Amino acid sequence: MSDKVTPRGAYPHTKRVGDFIYVSGTSSRRPDNTIAGADTIDDMGTKQLNIEVQTREVLKNIEKNLASEGASLKDVVDITTFLVNMNDFSGYNKAYAEFFDAETGPTRTTVAVHQLPHPDLLVEIKVVAYKKV
Repeated sequence: MSDKVTPRGAYPHTKRVGDFIYVSGTSSRRPDNTIAGADTIDDMGTKQLNIEVQTREVLKNIEKNLASEGASLKDVVDITTFLVNMNDFSGYNKAYAEFFDAETGPTRTTVAVHQLPHPDLLVEIKVVAYKKV
């Protein structure tokens, strides 16, 4: 089994244009189609979704996609994040800061969206990276 997720449509995970690498919107979906951060069921049978776990997994998935182009998260210059609920912003920010910092990290835009392609997804991130060929 591959350690990469298969796109859920007619698009590539990455597209290189010269020295720029565009990474499609990425979720916390795993190669087996389960969703990281959507694994916990409480005593009442309710699924507990975790923004921090999902954010970490999204960034790890992006890291794998960038590696296929010979790049890494250090090469990311711009990030756009889509949150289903802005109440998750604090947890998202906490996990994000494990990967990037204000001085050397990329520019970033975070927006709220009505929904993402699966009801268990709280966050989707797309990035642009710059890495000389």
